[in-house]
Amino acid sequence: MNLNFSEFSANKRYHLITQTLIPRPIAWTLTSSDNGILNLAPFSYFTAVSSDPALIMISVGLKPNGDKKDTLVNVLKNKKMIIHIASEQDAQIVTQTAATLAYGESEVDASQLKTTDFESFSLPRLTQCDIAYACDLYEIKELGDVGQTLIFLEVKHLYISESVANIDEKKRIKVHSDKINPLARLGSGEYAAITAPFNLQRPK
Repeated sequence: MNLNFSEFSANKRYHLITQTLIPRPIAWTLTSSDNGILNLAPFSYFTAVSSDPALIMISVGLKPNGDKKDTLVNVLKNKKMIIHIASEQDAQIVTQTAATLAYGESEVDASQLKTTDFESFSLPRLTQCDIAYACDLYEIKELGDVGQTLIFLEVKHLYISESVANIDEKKRIKVHSDKINPLARLGSGEYAAITAPFNLQRPK
């Protein structure tokens, strides 16, 4: 099949892209409202952008009713976000936190998730995640006619659980992806996990 995207609606393009651009990492994002209500939501339009400055990006659409999603509302107000890397065992809870709640209702509370202080940062992190990025808002960019927003975030602190990392022979931090067992997004309602990481020799 050779598909001409000009012949498809935005919804059908989304359906095709999310089934073929796979696997995608999931940003399990935590933000806070002005009165301290924690919002938690997953986004799989998510990637690293640069290392100097240290930027990562998520792409956020609108709620079904056309309103801005709570994640965007909160980060515009407070300029802070925690991005977690969820594991395979978190799949069901990650899916639950994708549900649209009224603004001011907390997915953290609804899912009975535990948080802990993120040292040197104003927002907490989820205790069950081995990887968490503490980020400041860097830039917002609006795209297209359907209210898609790119949120660029500068990483200020990175939490790595000691259970998934060690110092290698070159004195570098080695993170073991098989111990994290990160959850990945496929198309429709499908997810995947890393089952057998392997190494390849890079060309010199």
